[in-house]
Amino acid sequence: MTLRFPPLLLGPTTKGFWSPTPVTRSEFVAAGHTLTDGSLTWPVLTLDADAVVHNIGQLASFTADRGLAFAPHGKTTMSPELFSAQLDAGAWGITVATGNQLLSAHSFGVHRVLVANEVLDPTVLRWIAATLAAEPSADILFHVDSVAAVDVAAAALAGEGRLRVLLEVGHEAGRSGVRSGDQALAVAQHVARTPGVDLVGVSAYEGALVDADAARAFLAEVRAVAEMLVGAGLLQDHVILSAGGSAYFDVVADVLGGADVGGVPSTTILRSGAYLTHDHGTYAGSTPFTRIAGHLYPALRVWAQVVSTPEDGLAIVGAGKRDVPYDSGLPVVLRRHRAGQAPVAVVGWDVTRTNDQHAYLECGDPLGTALAVGDLLELGISHPCTAFDKWRAIPVIDAEQRVVDVVTTWF
Repeated sequence: MTLRFPPLLLGPTTKGFWSPTPVTRSEFVAAGHTLTDGSLTWPVLTLDADAVVHNIGQLASFTADRGLAFAPHGKTTMSPELFSAQLDAGAWGITVATGNQLLSAHSFGVHRVLVANEVLDPTVLRWIAATLAAEPSADILFHVDSVAAVDVAAAALAGEGRLRVLLEVGHEAGRSGVRSGDQALAVAQHVARTPGVDLVGVSAYEGALVDADAARAFLAEVRAVAEMLVGAGLLQDHVILSAGGSAYFDVVADVLGGADVGGVPSTTILRSGAYLTHDHGTYAGSTPFTRIAGHLYPALRVWAQVVSTPEDGLAIVGAGKRDVPYDSGLPVVLRRHRAGQAPVAVVGWDVTRTNDQHAYLECGDPLGTALAVGDLLELGISHPCTAFDKWRAIPVIDAEQRVVDVVTTWF
């Protein structure tokens, strides 16, 4: 699918790029730049072309083999170029979390969007209804979990247009979502009485649960809610089921997958997003591919220089909170690059804290890799969702460190 890519000039204000004279993305790529030819400056976040292609293929195969529809979570990247690659690989649509993200995805040309959140802004609700009425190819779904939310949607419509909603089911100490079967029934019945609001399925988020067993038990409750609503005549003809953080998509397939719910045909939409780039931290340990056949490759690296070695066992690197994720694990030091030498794996050094623009590397190992001022380091990241949002343009590099593309982000 060909999406619309908003124009972005790479110039003096583009972080990570050294381009005193502005150029277009296509001009920059056509120039045949490499990572170290002076067209980029440190720190810079790069995307590994081969890893991204592999990871997209892995989830495309996983969902196709299990009969799932796939709407990868766009909040991870907010990148039209990456959305396009995911849709070209067979994704049903894109998931978002906010009204602005919905509007952005639609402006890129994404016609099917699942908003995995409650939508309570009347402006956004009216826009959804108008878009569904004007565009036969569009499908926009969002969550409701209360009578109040349904009433807000109905008030925004003021008798004009229709909205398609998913009842969100939550779990104890989780975020939004009804907490009991009685609540689910009450909200679904209220939707049925509300003109212009159509209940089309049930949705949930299981990604914050402690392990796969807890996710399995919760998703069984979600399926039970859907079956109850079918039995009550509140879901008819077709049922949508949706779930899927990046940690338990195998469990989603096992529990929510299937041809029907209570005898009614169904579609299960998986929403995992972080799989696209994986990482060296959070998802390296939690991906379902630690339980099932398959694998993902980390695709994001931050390149930064050692700017100071003020004490033995301490190195200061020029990349900090503005450049790397730090909310769910600190960066991992991968390799050292030094002029005239082959890259070497860095041993013994750990990132222990970050400031706005600096990371502190500490080494207590006398046999640790020697680091010197000016060394260029590869840093693996933990949690891609808070890596992409720090960069407006990201060079895509191949195995020979040639820049083969530039992807943009629109947060």
